[in-house]
Amino acid sequence: MALKSETVGSEICASLGLDKYENGVSGTPRVLLILSSVLERTISKNEKLLKVSKKKDAVTIFHGMKAPILSIQQYVERIFKYSKCSPSCFVVAYIYIEKFLQRTDAYLTPLNVHRILITSIMVAAKFMDDECQENAYYAKVGGISTAELNNLELNFLFNLDFRLFVTPEVFGKYCLQLEKAGLRNRINLLD
Repeated sequence: MALKSETVGSEICASLGLDKYENGVSGTPRVLLILSSVLERTISKNEKLLKVSKKKDAVTIFHGMKAPILSIQQYVERIFKYSKCSPSCFVVAYIYIEKFLQRTDAYLTPLNVHRILITSIMVAAKFMDDECQENAYYAKVGGISTAELNNLELNFLFNLDFRLFVTPEVFGKYCLQLEKAGLRNRINLLD
């Protein structure tokens, strides 16, 4: 059920690495690197915003006591390596994260990003992929208990009103958004 390259331009799919994995190519899809970078920038902006505005971030079930040692990129690559979910799931998980943050008025921070990631990716894999792992497996990959992941999943699903369907147009819009972010990263590296 994974969204295929017909959904978005084949050039964008190829650039993000979405199409290669339909044919069993190994390595890290570019979309994972871009997504990690986008999330890191979002957290950086949110930390500055919270500091300047002196707002308090609402503590949710997704907040940990301290930030995990793994970087966002390491965590995303770990999830990809062990979960064997399609790269398209990471795009859909990003869509879910955006919806979740909008509905909860929460900010993505170093204290919640890892739990939100493992939950959104697991939910996306369950909805999108033909085969996916059990919650206990995702919990082990994510470094949390099965009971905690079960609670996170329920909270996440209720906050999304269980509306998990993503139209091909929305999927394409987010792929384009990620591709543009990847191009900005390349330009910044050249400066």
